[in-house]
Amino acid sequence: MSSRYDGAVTIFSPDGHLLQVEYAQEAVRRGSTVVGLCTRNCIVLGVEKKAVDPLQVERATHKIKKLDDHLIITFAGLTADARVLINRAQIEAQMHCLNRERPASVEYITRYIAKLKQQNSHTNGLRPYGVSCIIGGFDVDGKPHLFQTEPSGIYYEWQANSTGRLGQAVRTYIEKNRSAMINAPNEVEAVKQMVRTLHLSTSLGPSFFEVVVLKHNEPMTKVAPEMIAYMVQLIKQEVAEEEAKQKQQQRTAAT
Repeated sequence: MSSRYDGAVTIFSPDGHLLQVEYAQEAVRRGSTVVGLCTRNCIVLGVEKKAVDPLQVERATHKIKKLDDHLIITFAGLTADARVLINRAQIEAQMHCLNRERPASVEYITRYIAKLKQQNSHTNGLRPYGVSCIIGGFDVDGKPHLFQTEPSGIYYEWQANSTGRLGQAVRTYIEKNRSAMINAPNEVEAVKQMVRTLHLSTSLGPSFFEVVVLKHNEPMTKVAPEMIAYMVQLIKQEVAEEEAKQKQQQRTAAT
């Protein structure tokens, strides 16, 4: 029956669904895992990188982009769709700064991206963007914000969130460790929490992670692969010590 209602994005199914939008959401669920974290003094974005072909130029595969000096974005889903949205958002951020003589707020750019997505969810002849974006940055007052947009055009603000193929597993981990993550006292601890989240949720090695940090009035900084590898080793040691301590407590309780 669904084939009768998924031929155009403007057709509702009898149970009130726009099937083309749901198909776009499925494209997001099949995309690489991305994570966003908003602490008191920085924004941290982390992504799961796919294996790069030996002949491919690695710099062409980065999934964390700068929208403006105070705005960064990552995404899960169709890379080509994300490229179009990112290009338009970059232009909008520049036009806002030129016309209003102040940087665009994080919510303004998020709302602009969400508007582009929503337009494609009710215009005949178009299809929804198969991408979910996580946008982070700082407003003029120095306050950090983290937003996520969906293919339907809705958006929400988060302290930390994830989307992509392992998005639900990562969110479960974030919920259990929420306090330690959002209350990270400094940039190093925030990056460590991000690497810990990616490593324990995906079970992948450090070569598959990319992490970027943005601080107020400072340029976007990519965390060096060597630092990520060092943190993964440190996290493995901490996890092993925690497991040994738990086993010891269990043996003590049994006796």
